[in-house]
Amino acid sequence: MHIHIVPNRGSRPTILLRESYREGKKVKKRTIANLSHLPMHQIELLRAVFQGVDLQPAGLGFVVERSQPHGHVEAVHRMMERLGLPGVIAGKPCRERDIVLALIAARIVDPRPKLATTRSWAATTLADTFGVTEADEQDCYVAMDWLLARQDRIQKKWATRHLKADGLVLYDLSSSYFEGTTGHAAGNACPLARRGYSRDGKRGTLQVNYGLMTDDRGCPVAVTVHEGNVADPTTLSPEITRLKEDFGITQFVMVGDRGMISSTAIATLRDQGGIDWITALKSASIRALVDDKTIQPDLFDERNLVEFQHPDYPGERLVACRNPELAKLRRHKRAELLQATEDGLTQIATRITAGRLKGQDKIGVAVGRVINRYKMAKHFTLTITDTSLAFARKEDAIIAEAALDGITIIRTSVTPERLDSASCVRHYKSLSQVERAFRSLKTVDLKVRPIHHRLSDRVRAHIFLCMLAYTVEWHMREAWRELLFADEDQAAKATRDPVAPAERSAAAKAKVARRHHEDGTPIHSFQTLLTDLATIVRNTCCTSSAHDAPTFTVTTQSSPLQRRALDLIDQLVV
Repeated sequence: MHIHIVPNRGSRPTILLRESYREGKKVKKRTIANLSHLPMHQIELLRAVFQGVDLQPAGLGFVVERSQPHGHVEAVHRMMERLGLPGVIAGKPCRERDIVLALIAARIVDPRPKLATTRSWAATTLADTFGVTEADEQDCYVAMDWLLARQDRIQKKWATRHLKADGLVLYDLSSSYFEGTTGHAAGNACPLARRGYSRDGKRGTLQVNYGLMTDDRGCPVAVTVHEGNVADPTTLSPEITRLKEDFGITQFVMVGDRGMISSTAIATLRDQGGIDWITALKSASIRALVDDKTIQPDLFDERNLVEFQHPDYPGERLVACRNPELAKLRRHKRAELLQATEDGLTQIATRITAGRLKGQDKIGVAVGRVINRYKMAKHFTLTITDTSLAFARKEDAIIAEAALDGITIIRTSVTPERLDSASCVRHYKSLSQVERAFRSLKTVDLKVRPIHHRLSDRVRAHIFLCMLAYTVEWHMREAWRELLFADEDQAAKATRDPVAPAERSAAAKAKVARRHHEDGTPIHSFQTLLTDLATIVRNTCCTSSAHDAPTFTVTTQSSPLQRRALDLIDQLVV
């Protein structure tokens, strides 16, 4: 039997199932059925059956040997190429560069310790994409050492791209703790590991400090690693030297918090010349201005920002701001702490009266625990004997502190012709961009902590890797603003009230409220968008007819949202 297709002018052809037979020496044909009503793909299947083809269910025609998530790796790889990161790290391709790029991508896609990274990055297409399928953790350590030797050149290239003469430079310091014997056993401790002020809230643990320099948008430019007990202001002078001598920027405005740009640091900045600064006064300095009546409550009756000068700060501008919402928050917090302290002291007094606690030393230790817990010693008078405890609030001290609630005073050397008062306040508040970078580095995305490395240079290389990864992520977030819960109206920041709490635009609030775009696709966070892209899978397939059959790849067709995410990366202006 066979299929016979009879052309039919202007109409669908007639499809017949026919059979050949013999009558004597003649071969004749007869029609068994008219199959014209069947779709063509079924006709072709019947034709294959009659030709003796061994047909099997579609699922048995080939075997999927391996499936690897691919889309999120592709997005990171595209952004690296868009930024020209391979050329920034090294002008010529080499194995070390490939491994470094893979490690950077791994920090974004799935941050893990180096050993776990090399064991898991083949689970995605990352190893294939960057050509590091054979690399192990020792290769990673060699590549990290190679990267550290190139750090100064790489950061100089970033500075040339992102920093400009007479522009703003943001700088802040943070810390991360060590893990395991690296951070606790004295004989194995990293030389950088010291006990200091922990910004992670990990008291008593060894830590390392690192300073991050960014442009005025918060895009990372350079990172420097310090011992864990180094003070903030002492890290500033080397950064100034780096900017002037290594990066070749002789005039700029340094923006740092009140702990970073201290009066001593400002004296150093004045001596170097060409450097202006924006910082804020500490509470003690603000209290001095309140005590000498320079700052009075009626200053803020009709406005929330006022500029003035003071003989204690010659050649500088002071911009006082009062945020009523912040003042309300601090009053509420103080009241809670005062009440909690009183409750704790009352419990101690009750124990003394009942005879369960005796002795001035023991009572003092118990009182110290309460006072230190709530940090309210400055607001209480305490009288301790062997058999009694008396305490009372210092109402004058509480009232004096309350007078400072919500008040911030910006201190700057920038002239009014360059920046008005509102702009000075906005630029100081832009330090939140650096704080956001620290949050992303340490917890949300890249997880620089906890640190497992023991050698100082490995710690430095690890933190530099994380900074490079955050640079890639920062640009990805910029490209994906329309797809994320991010505010797309960045221009509004330059005109909104600099003192009032930052508010998202109406469009951003609406986006958060509805949680979906107008076309029905979901609005994502950065991590959930990466997860969605990971559903683009690369399948390695082969036919099941032979063990040595050649393989081929089939990649999942991307959704409109996924295509848009990849297109936005390709369209980003860097």
